[in-house]
Amino acid sequence: MNKLLYITANTKPEEESSSKTVARRLVNAIKEKLPDMEIEELDLYKEHIPQLRHLYFEGRNAILSRSASAELSEQEQKEVGRINQLCDQFTAADIYILAAPMWSLSFPAPVKEYIDCIVQRGKTIEFDESNKPYGLLYDKPRLFVYVQSSGANIPWIIKPALNKGLNYVRDIMHFMGIKEFEELLVDGTGTTEEERLEAIESATAEIDSILDSI
Repeated sequence: MNKLLYITANTKPEEESSSKTVARRLVNAIKEKLPDMEIEELDLYKEHIPQLRHLYFEGRNAILSRSASAELSEQEQKEVGRINQLCDQFTAADIYILAAPMWSLSFPAPVKEYIDCIVQRGKTIEFDESNKPYGLLYDKPRLFVYVQSSGANIPWIIKPALNKGLNYVRDIMHFMGIKEFEELLVDGTGTTEEERLEAIESATAEIDSILDSI
């Protein structure tokens, strides 16, 4: 493993974001363990993530080819190019860390827009003869870590039902072929700074177990 893609989805500064604080500690711990690891960072609120439009596609989850996109306007060609760029960046990585808060039992909207960009035919998925989709990212060992912060401590017995954002991210990554998926939950950030810091330290204590899988 030699490339880590660190993705964030929170407008708060890192020191004010529980998920980004813990995720940064994880990134630093991986860098310490694997000094030669190349790290790329992608802030979904700062970087442009295209909204998908039908004219960018020539088929089901199939982005236009370079020659076909020549018929589009200059701006539309840039959008197609950006989608391909995001997808290529994703497929090149070995380790992924996504830091996001739980919003409305899910995640911030840019996460879904980003995932829509990277689920592309010929890059991360393909279709068999019966038109059934399958993932292409079984080609090398890959690890995805989802770092999620939430204000409440959700009882474990109902956590699977309420953690819809985590469930979706895990399922789509498995679908694309990423076998190893870890969750790093910053639960119970509460309403006070003391509660938040306690939640951050509790989640940080789980980092060593994730390092064991790298």
